[in-house]
Amino acid sequence: MIDDLCNGPRDEDIAIAMFYCDYRDQQEQTTTNIIGAILKQLVARSGVLEDVRGAFQKEKSEFGGRGLLLSDMVQMLKQVIAMSPRAFICIDALDECLPKHLLELLVSLKDILEGSPRTRIFFTGRPQIKGEIKRYFAARVVVPISPKTEDIKRYLERRLEMDIECDAMSDGLRADILRIFPQKIAGMYVTESAVFPPCLLY
Repeated sequence: MIDDLCNGPRDEDIAIAMFYCDYRDQQEQTTTNIIGAILKQLVARSGVLEDVRGAFQKEKSEFGGRGLLLSDMVQMLKQVIAMSPRAFICIDALDECLPKHLLELLVSLKDILEGSPRTRIFFTGRPQIKGEIKRYFAARVVVPISPKTEDIKRYLERRLEMDIECDAMSDGLRADILRIFPQKIAGMYVTESAVFPPCLLY
């Protein structure tokens, strides 16, 4: 999806920012850091880097090294998004965001969306976050994605062929991997949610 957005028509001025929530880095992935990463990506293309840098330096000098507050970043993000005809914010594996940060993140994104009617937000995550997305975003499209057994098997075969230590695996182990993993994974599915402002849904 990111590739499709980035490879879209060149005559369209589209702002695109993405973030991947990684369970291995949950403690560092606070709402402030996630919004900050999105802001950084959009600022880099908008030409207002000096304004953001100036605001950061002001906070740093006046408050003994404090960074920008979340509320400041949300307001800056709104301003940057307003400079583009269309904006897409994509957050992958939202279910890996810690619960103590997830609600604050969704509230912040809802705030941004309400002030930016041409912004689209795209989430992926496992089904357990569906309720929270429904709670904060009334207008949404949810698409369940289930992996196909044959696709998983083809992927595993390709990965096993690329194994640089192929002699370390017996034929029996390889057969077990190709038999068991596709069955286990096929029972899982991911939810994709595309969030649209209510005023643009007809």
